[in-house]
Amino acid sequence: MDVNMKRLAFVFIQPPHTTSAGREGLDALLAASAYSKDIQVFFLGDGVLQLMPDQKPNEILCHNYVVTFAVMSIYDIIDVYMCLESLDERGLNNFQNWIVKVNLVSAEQIRKNIEQCDIVLTF
Repeated sequence: MDVNMKRLAFVFIQPPHTTSAGREGLDALLAASAYSKDIQVFFLGDGVLQLMPDQKPNEILCHNYVVTFAVMSIYDIIDVYMCLESLDERGLNNFQNWIVKVNLVSAEQIRKNIEQCDIVLTF
């Protein structure tokens, strides 16, 4: 089956700058957008921290890849979801200044959306 026919889910569960998972996931996401227009992106668990503004990774000698999430809309990646329960667990349920536009949804809705995808990549 052609990859254009597949629904892709990119799931970010790791906090930024602790491993290379977030950066690698972002690179894979942007590359996949050239081949598929049916991409959904999910941030849950510590992955919600990926989209926090004003991070200072240079203070721990890391590259600030997180700002690159802001180009997702240029790549026509608009189905971006963030888990409400994950935000609540981290005391961020009232935070609204994410670096990209996100749809705040329940963990149950995220599960349902992911079940509809053909390929799920977790970072």
